[in-house]
Amino acid sequence: MDRLWTDFVNSDYHDWRGGDRSEDRLGNASWQQDFLNRWQLEAPVPASIEEESTMRSFRDDLQSLAIRLSIGTPFTEKDQAWLNDFMRAGEVIRRLVLQEQGLEVALVPIHAHWVQVMAEVAADFAMTLVEGEGKRIRSCDNPDCRWIFYDDTRSRTQKYCDDKMCGNLMKVRRFRAKRKLNSNGEKSET
Repeated sequence: MDRLWTDFVNSDYHDWRGGDRSEDRLGNASWQQDFLNRWQLEAPVPASIEEESTMRSFRDDLQSLAIRLSIGTPFTEKDQAWLNDFMRAGEVIRRLVLQEQGLEVALVPIHAHWVQVMAEVAADFAMTLVEGEGKRIRSCDNPDCRWIFYDDTRSRTQKYCDDKMCGNLMKVRRFRAKRKLNSNGEKSET
């Protein structure tokens, strides 16, 4: 399940197949626009150099926090203050809106800029923690991938961001390593 915060954190792409290709998508205007459209957010595109720098720092710190939580490190007061600072920067107003299911009170952003976007990302991450689902935050077991994901499986045992890509790749790597070990370790009969 893709979440706003995982989509943002995973903008730092690394070749999951083990190649040396990587791409920091935060600086790509088309990625920025697609991200905003996908999550129904607004900000000027392209982001300024200063905004990109702030977003990179925020992304890297959020990724680090997610990885720490995924290995069982407790959430600290310092982490809480850091998230609160980012959420505070994203001012919202309450507005009554009509949805297909009926009336709803929505939090509507006051500003349309990247600070607001980071506030929404921080809020989505915080909601993951509030809902008690921080233990479902995972880092892909494929060391080449580096993606952070939310484990939405019933058993809470998902190891890879995608079983068909990283999962299959790692299965093939294990099989080949085992086969190589067996072929080197077998005694020949003479």
